[in-house]
Amino acid sequence: MAKTLTSEALESLAAEIGENIYIDIAKWHLYLREAHLHTVLAEQLYPLLVSGAITENQVLPILQGISVQVGGGKREIPLLDLLPVRCQVQLMDILEEFQRQMD
Repeated sequence: MAKTLTSEALESLAAEIGENIYIDIAKWHLYLREAHLHTVLAEQLYPLLVSGAITENQVLPILQGISVQVGGGKREIPLLDLLPVRCQVQLMDILEEFQRQMD
């Protein structure tokens, strides 16, 4: 039962991230759902939500650690470098709201 709740919560978090957070490339917005990055990000953030109050100092290294391949894999750029500041703020809002709902 707990695994189902965790799985559902993880899927819900991934969906929320995928629908609202995007990378900006030459003023084109590619939502993380479309880039297939929403689940990877949610899987790394979820343990932080379960462990207690989440902070930006915990989230930024995770964003830095997720590499996004560009140019057919010629280069990799940290997800953090592709997210506009507005999306970083919105991600924190999503995580804080998600954590409130978990309590």
